[in-house]
Amino acid sequence: MSINIKRIYEPAAKTDGYRILVDRLWPRGIKKEAIDMWLKDAAPSTPLRKWFNHEPEKWEKFRQKYHAELNASPVLKELKAIIHEHPTITLLFAAVDREYNHALVLQQFINELL
Repeated sequence: MSINIKRIYEPAAKTDGYRILVDRLWPRGIKKEAIDMWLKDAAPSTPLRKWFNHEPEKWEKFRQKYHAELNASPVLKELKAIIHEHPTITLLFAAVDREYNHALVLQQFINELL
């Protein structure tokens, strides 16, 4: 089982496996053929996303709040099913910031579930 993350604007690769967009908003200029699934409910809520605003000083609090949202979400059941169906998954995100983004938190969250 391998769970990777990648910016949606990077070229697709065979090693990506099953590609899941985990943003609440559709990224500009991306065609639907570029992904296998759009799982927007796995993204942080709009109020949380706007509050965080990719500000590093809010990172730890954001992680805690996002974990709470994920634990309360029915999307967990769907994620578990996807994980069992596909040996390699790539979580796709549009954020420019590669160090402080929700896909990193989601990747770690899923790895802890396994």
